[in-house]
Amino acid sequence: MQVSAKVDYGMRALLFLAESYAADPTGLVKGDAIAKSQSIPIKFLEGILTELRHAGFIISQRGAVGGYRLSRSPEKISLAEVIRVLDGPLAAVRGLRPENVNYNGPATHLQDVWVGVRVALRSVLENVSLADVVSGKFGTQMSDLLSQPDAWVSRPGYETN
Repeated sequence: MQVSAKVDYGMRALLFLAESYAADPTGLVKGDAIAKSQSIPIKFLEGILTELRHAGFIISQRGAVGGYRLSRSPEKISLAEVIRVLDGPLAAVRGLRPENVNYNGPATHLQDVWVGVRVALRSVLENVSLADVVSGKFGTQMSDLLSQPDAWVSRPGYETN
């Protein structure tokens, strides 16, 4: 799974707001404070915050005392919801949903693999909330995945910085 900068920045902004929500659910946070805290370019962040506001994740208020806050409890916002809003479906094949691709011959069952990948992503991302990430306390499934012997080991292949 490739996580775009947009999803990474959006998630980090929401996690910052989730932490603030825990301290004061009605408190507002300036966009500059989020950008500075998370080293996110402010112009890029403003666009992401606008999308998150339109999707109903955050509420904004203009003015000198304005800012942003979550629209609901961080326990009620899954990572999957955020990713879908910012980047679209969790798993896509050439821009199509896995159930809409067709293959022939020896590749016939490749569609099954792509659907399975989507199921695996859903099983993690739909069951992890912003509150879980802020607290670092995950359910059994996620904890089991993280404790697997090779969970933190990279595989050889395409490398990025």
